[in-house]
Amino acid sequence: MTKTIFTLALIVFSFATFAQQPKVKEQETSNAEKFSERSGSLIQKEFIDIGDIKKCELKVLHYTDLISNQKTSALKFEYEYKSSYSSDTKAAVLDADEIDGLVKSIKIIQDKIFPSTPANYTEVSFRSRSGFEAGCYSKKDSWSAYMKLEKFDSNSYVFMDKEDLSKLLTLLEQAKSKL
Repeated sequence: MTKTIFTLALIVFSFATFAQQPKVKEQETSNAEKFSERSGSLIQKEFIDIGDIKKCELKVLHYTDLISNQKTSALKFEYEYKSSYSSDTKAAVLDADEIDGLVKSIKIIQDKIFPSTPANYTEVSFRSRSGFEAGCYSKKDSWSAYMKLEKFDSNSYVFMDKEDLSKLLTLLEQAKSKL
């Protein structure tokens, strides 16, 4: 009898523990990626090279559903991460409607954040639907800029100088003209 009660208690405890396990975070996706992954569609992807910054390539993507003739566009960031043992391609897709927010964020960082000297360690960041992040962080008496292509991947960082942000703005303006 006590063996049965012990077994039942163990089973109930196991279920309670299993139910409390944290859920694995899902990768966020852009609207353009969702469009391209719809079932029952025939998707054409056109890639237009814009340029690169710190070995991170920017490309405009035009998606067309050849069945319904619906279209959408996005901006893709692609970076090849290399370690001593392997290499991997990191990528992020920004929807066309998010590019203006990124441009505005970079201008605010250049005009208001970089001229300031924070008293404490400070981070400033822009985040897209897909988990792409761009921003800056303070280092003693200066700021460093970055892009992070994949939300849960610390190897997807692209570190930039203050001057690189001007080049990034130029590339973003070129990309907007091709969307």
